[in-house]
Amino acid sequence: MNIDIKQISRNLAKRRSMDELIATSKRSELKKTLNVFDLIVIGIGAVVGTGIFTIIGTAITGSSESAGAGPAIVISMVLAAIACIVPALCYSEIAAMIPVAGSAYTYTYATMGEFMAWMVGWILMLEYAIGNITVASAWSGYFIHFLSGFKSILPAWICNFPIWLRYDYKTMSEMCKAYGWDIHDKIPYLFGHIPISINVPAIVIVLILTLLLVRGVKESTKVATVMVGVNMFMILSFIIVGSHYVVPENWLPFIPVEHAFQGIMMGAFLIFFAYVGFDAISTTAEETENPQRDLPIAILGTLVICTILYVCVALVLTGIVPVNMINVNAPIADAMSHIGAKWSWFAKFIAIGALCALTSVLLIYQLGTTRILYAISRDRFLPKSWRLIHKKYKTPHVMTWISGLVVIVCGLFMDLNISAALCNFGTFTSFVIICIAVLILRKTNPNRPRPFRVPFCPYLPLIGIFICAILIIFSLKTLKTSSVYFVLWLFIGVLIYALYGYHQKRIEERGRIIKKQQ
Repeated sequence: MNIDIKQISRNLAKRRSMDELIATSKRSELKKTLNVFDLIVIGIGAVVGTGIFTIIGTAITGSSESAGAGPAIVISMVLAAIACIVPALCYSEIAAMIPVAGSAYTYTYATMGEFMAWMVGWILMLEYAIGNITVASAWSGYFIHFLSGFKSILPAWICNFPIWLRYDYKTMSEMCKAYGWDIHDKIPYLFGHIPISINVPAIVIVLILTLLLVRGVKESTKVATVMVGVNMFMILSFIIVGSHYVVPENWLPFIPVEHAFQGIMMGAFLIFFAYVGFDAISTTAEETENPQRDLPIAILGTLVICTILYVCVALVLTGIVPVNMINVNAPIADAMSHIGAKWSWFAKFIAIGALCALTSVLLIYQLGTTRILYAISRDRFLPKSWRLIHKKYKTPHVMTWISGLVVIVCGLFMDLNISAALCNFGTFTSFVIICIAVLILRKTNPNRPRPFRVPFCPYLPLIGIFICAILIIFSLKTLKTSSVYFVLWLFIGVLIYALYGYHQKRIEERGRIIKKQQ
């Protein structure tokens, strides 16, 4: 059997023209219903949530694998924002040029070819599908905390249901080690050998949101709007009320004496997870009424709003509670309890805000996952049946169910901290690709109309590449387990392409040739 290496190389580098991509999107069966307000809601819904209500605590205090940033978390946030702003500008330019579903996957196909497009699409699954596992677990934690406030009203079997129905097995194992429990006393075993420990609240919320997404993107956006509204009210209330109880001495030393650089850099890497999701706006391009105008406005507007909110929350939080006393699991809610008993009631409202915020994040991540998989399936890298559109709701319902089930199944056994780190690795990599894509298009298509242009090109895209690459390299050296999983994920992606995607693309090409000959 003769293998034509040159032909394989040409196939790997085959690109789709932007005109062809745009023509494909115009034939899309997805409904164009979203305006700029809807897009900003999607962006804020994806960004403002996980970082403020969960990850900010770990980023400030540190963990077993990394040092904390302390009050200098503000610097970490600015660094994370800078790492996002340049890719956001690049996303805005390309999204306005190529208003097609698929986000970075589609843009890579137009600039770097078939193989790189598939790998970027595969990497994006780390950002959305795997990242959603962390969000679902955080939602479950806040939901349990919320139920505990109704002990005097609701039955005990609801407020205090078995612990093995709250956490995955790995989390249960770590809890048992930390508290000296015998794990056999805490969870049941099937046939005496198979442990049963399932995060039921996380599974239920993912199923509910999957059903909502099947109904339609506009309906989903309406729900997200309500959630974002409640979330913003709670956050602004925390900033306004908490600012009156700030003790400036808590900000000293502002930068940790030991491991200052490492703490700030790891804080930037961790808090970056809070920014993940603004690019979900670009995945809805085919469902946007005026994508050339609205996508850039929504992407940049989301980043500006969220950065201001994050910095204000960080200043108030570290000003109210000394760094060594910050509650990692529920930092904002605990901070309100810290300032006095008269504000302890407000902590329960913070839990409601957290639930709304995390629900909107879950919803937008699932939306992004399905739209990227839809674009990949349309290009024959995944089975054709996956991209079927619901006859009534005009949504990719098969893909929506698949993405929901992936989150549920992976959530049963994946470590939550590892899934968050993998999400960041995937996002940083896709950001580097986006910056490179802008540079390529400026060379290959210099005269093509650009409704939005990245200023100071090529310098800004090069700065974006440098910052993201530094954070990737630094994190790969620090987070050993996640690094191994990231490399393994890339290897699995190469295998899927080699064993399935490449051959499907060649079958598609032969089919086109036969059709033309007829």
